[in-house]
Amino acid sequence: MRLKISNSKKKIIIRVFKILLVVVGVIIIIFNDTFGKLEGFVEFLALYFILIFTMIAYWIFKQIKSIIRLKNEKAKTELLHLKSQVNPHFFFNTLNNLYGLMEKDSKERNMVLKLSDMMRYSIYEGEKDWVTLEDEIEYLNNYIELQDIRYHKKSDIQFTHTVENSQAKIMPLLFIILLENAFKHGLENLDKNAYIHVDLTESKNEVTFVIENNFELQQSPSKVGIGLKNLNRRLELVYLKRHLLSFNVDANTYRVKLFLKLR
Repeated sequence: MRLKISNSKKKIIIRVFKILLVVVGVIIIIFNDTFGKLEGFVEFLALYFILIFTMIAYWIFKQIKSIIRLKNEKAKTELLHLKSQVNPHFFFNTLNNLYGLMEKDSKERNMVLKLSDMMRYSIYEGEKDWVTLEDEIEYLNNYIELQDIRYHKKSDIQFTHTVENSQAKIMPLLFIILLENAFKHGLENLDKNAYIHVDLTESKNEVTFVIENNFELQQSPSKVGIGLKNLNRRLELVYLKRHLLSFNVDANTYRVKLFLKLR
């Protein structure tokens, strides 16, 4: 998608064209007696003006075309967004109905409630540019509790967080990819002694997220999946030169550390 030229750049380009025209006009006025006698000078000026006006017309045409394209793409994006809102509402209504049919204080009912909260956060908060660190921590807690209900195996899952400013702004859904991978490649494939230790700290506008889990030796987590590629891309776009993502594999232990420098 082509980007629209900013107003400041437009002003600079137009100003340059005006200066060129004025300069040519001054040259014609001052040196008319001398240059007017030169053979082919008039033809040269005519070609020069034709070239200038052609360039201006081409630039205007490109800008109009770019604006029309951007408007069309914006309209398509808004339409897709409106269509995507239908399924979430249907999904939430269905979950609410299931929640009402289940016995009170049952694990299944609690599971539906956690799932509904997670989906709502993912859809509505996930599309925002920034969320509070407090909301992101609550989302991670819901995910961990949901997985704890889902897996019927003894495991050691710990999530500690020390935050000075719970209202600090952060890009949403950054940590969930790393947490999902820990469950998918670790706890899900282990029959016993599975553990996932998560630690999140925030101090002086800096956030450090560390997650460690064990895994089966036969399943090496060396390959980079789509989720991690997307995470890296998002970090590059929003936290350029203000983040550090590192991975460490030792025997059957996988450790990830993400450092962020907030604005």
